[in-house]
Amino acid sequence: MSEQLVIRAVEKRDYAEWDVLWQGYNAFYGRSGETALAPEISQMTWTRFFDPYEPMHAMVAERGGKLLGLVHFLYHRSTIQIAPSCYLQDLFTAEDARGLGVGRALIEAAYEHAKAAGIPRVYWQTRESNVAAMQLYDKVAEKTGFVIYHKKL
Repeated sequence: MSEQLVIRAVEKRDYAEWDVLWQGYNAFYGRSGETALAPEISQMTWTRFFDPYEPMHAMVAERGGKLLGLVHFLYHRSTIQIAPSCYLQDLFTAEDARGLGVGRALIEAAYEHAKAAGIPRVYWQTRESNVAAMQLYDKVAEKTGFVIYHKKL
């Protein structure tokens, strides 16, 4: 692959390719078939990326006109600092593009986006079993030692 990797904001024309990546991301986390997200959730997620009042952002990695990965992140207030934080919620690289620097480039782009917005902190979570991704994460960030709990209501 001699063409340069481009990281850019998602555009409305990207929907079909974004959706393939989005479905792949959700399947990786067990949200497929009977456990798939409702279509209206995916559609609302997509719509939020283009709403200037939403704190959600989406970027994609593209090479040769093909989308290879996505990153979604949002800004939110915090009780421990004055400036907002950036939560990197979703990161996914197409299977055939893994190991080529796509994930790292998407994370670095999210860092730059947050920095330009005056946001001093980016964080995310992953499953303990996501060992391959954690090899990258250990190089670009530090583990906090926190354990995540949640309860569906």
